[in-house]
Amino acid sequence: MIVGIVADARETGLDREPVPTAYWCFGSMQPGAYFLLRTHGDPKAMAETIRRKVREIEPRRSVYDLTLLAANISDAYALNRMRTIVLAFFALTAIGLACVGLYGTLSYMVSVRQREVGLRIALGAMRRQIAQQFVTQALHVCFAGVAVGLVLAAAFTRLLTNMLYGVSPRDVATLTGVAAMVFGVSVAASLLPALRAARLEPMKVLREE
Repeated sequence: MIVGIVADARETGLDREPVPTAYWCFGSMQPGAYFLLRTHGDPKAMAETIRRKVREIEPRRSVYDLTLLAANISDAYALNRMRTIVLAFFALTAIGLACVGLYGTLSYMVSVRQREVGLRIALGAMRRQIAQQFVTQALHVCFAGVAVGLVLAAAFTRLLTNMLYGVSPRDVATLTGVAAMVFGVSVAASLLPALRAARLEPMKVLREE
């Protein structure tokens, strides 16, 4: 006899999709029984009351491992959370290094090409065009890096599948967001050298050397 149907439950793990599961009735006091209690107020204050009530029903049963449901779920996600933190740290470090490297490269290019930029400005080039040129060069490098990153992500799809939950390794929204963030960081890193190049004084630069 079917008593009822319940909502999906993740019996095989919090990071796995629910599977078809059947529940059948045993005695309530099994050796490995777990109980969920809804309380009002501080749940920890109910610990002694719970022990006393269980002792009244089953004197030989001991009550132990009383934990909050939120804490229990948090402990279950501890490994995934640590892995996520480590990967996020490496990702932020990579973005930071890319930002510093791009900024340093463009700053060096501006220093090397000062006379060329000054001459172009003296001949009538727009300062906005000068800045756009250096930003465009940075975006070309960024585009190549994003393309390589997408290829590597596709190559390591199987490895990424075991490390992701609730999202596909080829999720378009996620990949688009990451690419947009990288492009944004690249623009921010290249903006200062580009503006410095656009603000060069032609007469001062051409008089040097």
